[in-house]
Amino acid sequence: MTAGSTAIAIGLNAAIVTVMENEPQILVISMDEARATNGALLDGLPLGSFDPLHHRTFETGLRASVEEQTALHLGYVEQLYTFGDRGRQKQPDDTGPHIISVGYLALTRDDGNQSGALQRAGAAWHKWYGYLPWEDWRSGRPPMLDEIIMPALKDWANKPQNADSNRHLPSRKSRLRLAFGDHDFPWDEERVLERYEILYEAGLIEEAVSDGRIAQTGLSGELGRQMRLDHRRILATAIARLRGKLKYRPVVFELMPPEFTLTALQSTVEAISGRHLHKQNFRRLVEGAELVEPTGHTSVATGGRPAALYRFRRKIFEERPAPGIKVGGR
Repeated sequence: MTAGSTAIAIGLNAAIVTVMENEPQILVISMDEARATNGALLDGLPLGSFDPLHHRTFETGLRASVEEQTALHLGYVEQLYTFGDRGRQKQPDDTGPHIISVGYLALTRDDGNQSGALQRAGAAWHKWYGYLPWEDWRSGRPPMLDEIIMPALKDWANKPQNADSNRHLPSRKSRLRLAFGDHDFPWDEERVLERYEILYEAGLIEEAVSDGRIAQTGLSGELGRQMRLDHRRILATAIARLRGKLKYRPVVFELMPPEFTLTALQSTVEAISGRHLHKQNFRRLVEGAELVEPTGHTSVATGGRPAALYRFRRKIFEERPAPGIKVGGR
């Protein structure tokens, strides 16, 4: 390292997802040094450091850090993105080692035996729509979009812009129309990160206050729970990736038990995508794509008529390259 250069540290963030009782959950930890402007503890994603002397790859370092912090063994893992913006660690004058975080998406099944170990490790599952509530359209368009978000964003979009700021980006009105489906544009469930970044830039979420961009949002935290540092941005990235991945890879089955009903599978897809799906269309889609096969068993867990149990048909990997659940747009 040359004189005057800045030290670099590599952090490893994990957005670990499961689905419990038809709700997508994200694993979070709380740290004493991470507090909101009102003094409350902030949730954060599991975070570890990459040690090249002990970890052969970033992924092995991530798995070791998560297991140490949460006692959780990860299954499916994929790298998301590298987050390295100046100021993201909220240090005065950006002094000290600059931390670059490599974000990961990890999926795990809820087997009902994790709660004790997680509690002892200071970790907990929280509903991800508690952090990004405007993303849940399963019961229709969220009222907060028309009551809070869109009026505030239209005011923001109409304000004069510095000609030199964000000149590489489309206009605010164009970004708003694409991200939020304004003016007859459809709502695209995959644009999660774009929506979060617009809300941050417009000063409508608490992270903008913590980062010193604005004095206050004036919304009293109505737009979801704040997270430490830029972890809500990493979560938004993970949700966008997973929603897109559903359509061309069978990743949803990483969240399902070995045997499941088609109703349970539909509920899981709806939970992740944030969309309500037509029952018969969904069944035709899944069965027509030959993603599942019957086990010959039934379940009476719902208390009604016995429901047929299915399992993921793994032979699909040998038959075509993109075996996902191609749910349509709005």
